[in-house]
Amino acid sequence: MSFPEAATALFALALLPVLAVSPSSPREEAFREFDALFAKGLDENGIAGASFVFLHEGRIVHRTTAGFADPERKIRVDEETIFHWASVTKTFTGVALMQLRDRGFLSLDDPVVKYLPELRAVHDPFGSVVAITLRHLMMHSAGFREATWPWGGDKPWHPPEPTSWSQLVAMFPYTEILFAPGSRYSYSNPGVVFLGRVIELLSGDDYEVYADKNVLKPLGMTRTYFDKAPYHLLPHLSRSFLVENGKRSAGIFDLDTGITVSNGGLNAPLPDMARWLAFLAGEPGNAVYEGVLKRSTLEEMWQPQIGVSKPEELSDAMGLLFFVENHGGRTYIGHGGNQNGFISHVYVHPPSRTAYAIAFNTNAVAKTPGAGPDTHTLDRTLRDFLFANVFPLFDSPRAR
Repeated sequence: MSFPEAATALFALALLPVLAVSPSSPREEAFREFDALFAKGLDENGIAGASFVFLHEGRIVHRTTAGFADPERKIRVDEETIFHWASVTKTFTGVALMQLRDRGFLSLDDPVVKYLPELRAVHDPFGSVVAITLRHLMMHSAGFREATWPWGGDKPWHPPEPTSWSQLVAMFPYTEILFAPGSRYSYSNPGVVFLGRVIELLSGDDYEVYADKNVLKPLGMTRTYFDKAPYHLLPHLSRSFLVENGKRSAGIFDLDTGITVSNGGLNAPLPDMARWLAFLAGEPGNAVYEGVLKRSTLEEMWQPQIGVSKPEELSDAMGLLFFVENHGGRTYIGHGGNQNGFISHVYVHPPSRTAYAIAFNTNAVAKTPGAGPDTHTLDRTLRDFLFANVFPLFDSPRAR
């Protein structure tokens, strides 16, 4: 493809057209019902604001925003509102690592200590840490704990996340492998931080710089950034809130995730996340997408590696930094995020090239499930509605 052709393809991607839907079609009726459920859910759960976008074949089919990005200043959520996507960042880290794999910098079966020799200080009662591979980290089966900090961090002066690699290294002699690597799934944030460090060492770039140059810019995600907001985007950044036992408190505004950026430092407005979804859902022959990562490599990342509930049961499984979930006999690829009051989710149905992203700026937590406002319950309710009533409408040309 010539430079003018590539530029034209990138410009078309940046525009991300909206697909017209007949007001009387089953799809439009389903989205009207969804919007009502969405608005009611925000009101009942005390959620300040949220945003949603749905794509089919690279085009936005439906989008909706509701509530406030800043309730005190009466600033409403709109299409330019920036949400923190937390652990959805892991999907970007996975794509970045696979870029390096495809370019011959690494093998997924390389021992992690090949790149991070400091990990030899970790206590492994099951053998040698040399047995832990990059693949284990990507499928959350390496045996590391879930939290990046091994302590509560409940003092107001405590940093919310480790700020430097040296802080993590200092904790390695006090870190224990919890099960034999590869024997089961157990979600681990430190494991993904280690992958981010590998990306930095092999590329020579800070993680944020590498991801911006090799993922964000090629996809036209120009208003997406990691950690602290650029000054010109700060007015669009949503506030965040945590509601516990009926009491609402504010999250940290303009959060810096420190050394854990590859694990959860992503911030973006919905139009940019729509570009990410369009890339994941795919378009045959799209040179921009193939230039970021080969379709065959993406599909490799979506192959079940280990069961989430039981290692051998792969109906709900972990791929390579993507979850592979079965709902109603259909397979969806996705990931969620939860940090600092923000809740988010992305899901892709590859066969129909259909996907959605949703973000909330309030994490309402019930004492017990179903006993009060709960953002996670609402997130699942909306997901289940979409899986049952919307995604199937895009399976067949006759249903359009």
